Amino acid sequence: MPRLALLIALVLALGLAACGSDDDGGEAATGADADAAAQTTEAPGTGCPEVEQPPAKDDAGQRKPSRELDPGKTWEVVVRTSCGDFTITLDPELAPETTASFVALAERGFYDDTWFHRIVPGFVIQGGDPTGTGTGGPGYSTRDEPPSDAAYTKGVVAMAKAGDEPPGTAGSQFFVITADDAGLPPEYAIIGEVTDGMDVVERIGVLGDAAERPLQVITIEGMEVRDR
Repeated sequence: MPRLALLIALVLALGLAACGSDDDGGEAATGADADAAAQTTEAPGTGCPEVEQPPAKDDAGQRKPSRELDPGKTWEVVVRTSCGDFTITLDPELAPETTASFVALAERGFYDDTWFHRIVPGFVIQGGDPTGTGTGGPGYSTRDEPPSDAAYTKGVVAMAKAGDEPPGTAGSQFFVITADDAGLPPEYAIIGEVTDGMDVVERIGVLGDAAERPLQVITIEGMEVRDR
């Protein structure tokens, strides 16, 4: 009887071990799905409320501003999003044309009711396209070529451009770096950096999938320009 009891115990133990092995193997085989599911379930934990995507707007049709910003003043743009606010302190000396354009578009309400159409976790969040397609803009461009030693580090705000456009070309699309160092070449006009609310940027920054699409709609409700 003792031997029989021992045999039964061994059979039960082997059965339990086999179940554990099947579970581990299944998780390994669907690792990509598990990662995607983890990203999706993390979204509510960011504290960003669910909102509806605004309708797309017509692009172009904007006039290029003729004035530049006074470099003797401190220029700030508060970006109000559905996930919270963050503040960009502009650098008119580094990019005079582009910062003036950004401020003009913000004051005209060009960015109101748009959304971050591109979110790459650990890299950037990108918005400013009224169509939400990644191809829209104001209908004109500016150019402020960045210095050769330009650093695209966490919190830096720069302007997106097409690959065939000269360095420093900008329309209305902007991106905020969420990586410690994005490792980008000096081709993107730098308009400033986030000086308040970087925690908001980082909450938005995790809401992207492997295809760089947002997992959740994050809207730009409006922008407030301040100078002092």
